[in-house]
Amino acid sequence: MTVDAYLNPDFTWDKKLIFFLMAFVMVIMCISMILGGIGLSVSGMRGRKRKRELYDRANNRVQRFYEMVISATSVMSFSCAYIICNHIYSLIQAGVSSEEYARFGAFVNVWENGKDFVLLLLICLSCVLNSILDRLIIPLKRINGEEKATVRMLAMFYVIFILLWLNVIGDESEYSPVMLYYLGLMVGRFVYFDASFLDFIKALQNVFKNIYLLILGQLLTGMLCYFGFSNGYLLERNYYLIGAFYTHLFMLAAVFVLHHSRLLRLIIRKPSGYAEEQEKRDADNETDLENDLNGYDEYEGYEEYEEYEEGEYEEDGYEGYGDYGEYEDEEG
Repeated sequence: MTVDAYLNPDFTWDKKLIFFLMAFVMVIMCISMILGGIGLSVSGMRGRKRKRELYDRANNRVQRFYEMVISATSVMSFSCAYIICNHIYSLIQAGVSSEEYARFGAFVNVWENGKDFVLLLLICLSCVLNSILDRLIIPLKRINGEEKATVRMLAMFYVIFILLWLNVIGDESEYSPVMLYYLGLMVGRFVYFDASFLDFIKALQNVFKNIYLLILGQLLTGMLCYFGFSNGYLLERNYYLIGAFYTHLFMLAAVFVLHHSRLLRLIIRKPSGYAEEQEKRDADNETDLENDLNGYDEYEGYEEYEEYEEGEYEEDGYEGYGDYGEYEDEEG
């Protein structure tokens, strides 16, 4: 079995360019919808605060969307690997082109005796791929680890919905084992042996806060897959899931170009003085850390020193100073 058997030989480079441009435009449309929602959410703010919140939220939400595309592509890679392996195994068992597949004897033994371990290894490899993509290839520094974990969990919902749809339209492949693995991983994310009820509620809240990413991702994938299959770029004989994975590769390429070209800077403008304020906050954090290490956790007297600089002691007339003078007279 060769790689060409799962690709479309008529999908030439000019058609790939058209498909990439289509993916690029639709990714920008999704980002525009995200930015529009952020604009509405900060419409009640005014001045510098509004500009800062708009800039911070826009960068954070856009990178969450990038993480959704990255995670969905990584999770989809595991699904496609399973489908291809299972397809090769079925062909070998059916005796089709037995001479060609004679060299796959070791693969048949491993798949028959240790398929579950192979699937677990594929899941681990997809997680490694996810980390390589969002740390090295498309580094996302505006979102923290908890936000990444939430989006990655949503990516599993994302792929499960795609697999459910493929089962509905009657794809020839069997996706139930893959969905069971994903469901097991998601249950483990929500319910684990030392989790409290509050942890479960917090996980649900994080999912619902980012549900718009799931909806946008589904719409983007659906429209691109429809465009690809209707124009013959993707083939039904290769299974719909492989076509969907191929679509995600183009989406990932569009995200890569957007992220590294900094094109969104033309839309998401940095507020004036933002860098200076950020550096000042970083310096304050370093000072706080040094004071903590020196034992000055409460910063006693710091507020009084600020008031002295602002001249508030002078405005109060140094009331305590007169008392001090009287005290000296009495002692004398």
